[in-house]
Amino acid sequence: MQLFYRYYCLIFSFALFLASKAQPGSQPVNSGRLINFVPASFSNKFSLNTEPVLRIHAGDTVQTETIDAGGFDENGVRRQHPGNPLTGPFYIEEAKAGDVLAITLTKVSLNRTHAFTTESFVSRSLPAVITKQFKKTRLVRWSLDIKNGFASPDTGYGQLQNLKVPLHPFLGCVGVAPAGDNNESLSFFSGAFGGNMDFSSVTQYATIYLPVLHDGGFLYIGDGHALQGDGELAGNALETSMDVTFTVQLIKNASANLSCPRVEDAVYIMAVGLDKHLDMALKAATKGLLDWLQQDYHLSLQQATQVMSTTVEYNIAEIADRETAIVAKIKKQILAGLKK
Repeated sequence: MQLFYRYYCLIFSFALFLASKAQPGSQPVNSGRLINFVPASFSNKFSLNTEPVLRIHAGDTVQTETIDAGGFDENGVRRQHPGNPLTGPFYIEEAKAGDVLAITLTKVSLNRTHAFTTESFVSRSLPAVITKQFKKTRLVRWSLDIKNGFASPDTGYGQLQNLKVPLHPFLGCVGVAPAGDNNESLSFFSGAFGGNMDFSSVTQYATIYLPVLHDGGFLYIGDGHALQGDGELAGNALETSMDVTFTVQLIKNASANLSCPRVEDAVYIMAVGLDKHLDMALKAATKGLLDWLQQDYHLSLQQATQVMSTTVEYNIAEIADRETAIVAKIKKQILAGLKK
């Protein structure tokens, strides 16, 4: 699939370049086009009140880039204020409130050889006697060996001088304009609209399902991570800039069935529960997965108890932010014997 995608890009990208090189205020393009979009501005909010940077159609594929959480691009130039600057919003012409966006990430790749994280533990992760030792958070630079697929801290830390951690690029933020009259949320936050979920499975070839809460959707992406352990214990992942390609499809009139964001890849279906409290996030994730099984596989509540109690897996995706993220997931192979 990856070889085919590269071949496709080589054949068509040059021919489409002049027609599809989009900047803010561009006119919509035809459905199914490959669009190269170079962002000229970034946003620190998921908002309905920001002018769309690009208007696209369902079925279009967008090649673009993100900057890091501190606002720096691939060349180390600060392009925006710190705090998870976002690329977007992208306005999807056919998207109406009540629909569901299916955002497939066909490329999520690193475009520079360094990242930053912090030397700390967040308060939810350990007893206060430990976390209070990190009153002043120190920034730590890591080198990214993209060719060999490893990251290493630049600072020796004694025994860590030979530490190599496998790279796993993913997006911390994928979201739409939130519901309600307020219509916006800082890019640190998350909820039913998606947002700063910091879930490591939001990566290449994954599909993220989000509700369309306003016409056009107002889709944002950002907060690139070279890798992150579950929970984001330091308060930051390995923060870096990214090259991202995504395709958007629409599921019409389906958001009433979407109680929380969903993620799907080749192995799992996954429901992301988001709440200020861990136990409530767990319940939201479990409910989201239950809804998915009942809707797609037509399971009764009694049947669902047998499937979920024997096969469900959980990830604590995020505990550093205001909203914690718990993921409930089931392997698709297990569900293969059930009729849709």
